[in-house]
Amino acid sequence: MLYFEDFTVGSKRDLGSYHVTEEEILAFARQYDPQPFHTDKEAAARSIYGGLISSGWMTCGIMMRLVVNSMVGKSASMGSPGVDGIRWLKPVYAGDTLSVTLSVLESRPSQSKPDRGVVHTLWEATNQRGELVCTVKGMGMYGRRPA
Repeated sequence: MLYFEDFTVGSKRDLGSYHVTEEEILAFARQYDPQPFHTDKEAAARSIYGGLISSGWMTCGIMMRLVVNSMVGKSASMGSPGVDGIRWLKPVYAGDTLSVTLSVLESRPSQSKPDRGVVHTLWEATNQRGELVCTVKGMGMYGRRPA
């Protein structure tokens, strides 16, 4: 179990990888982000991307899944007060494999609620070529280690 005290500033965790398929790009986009370069292979081929790409929101969802599977699901997580920034730096194509790392930027105990602390993190997703495709700066609340 990971507690607030386990998130040391400067630490970095490898959260694993995820292979992106055409089928899930299409399904996600049809449901949540129906832009032609996400839902139509022919239109996507004619777009500035030259092919079908993942919605940035799907990319963030993949990142979140890896964060939960590798870390948050094994922690005293109390949720998140928000995200400070998301950057979609390069398109994610069907067949790409994303690898995600999480770095701890800042960590501070709550002044008003002594049972928890807030951890500021940077998530970085790279594709199989090592290209940075997405970053997320956010915060998580974690329970303090029981005395």
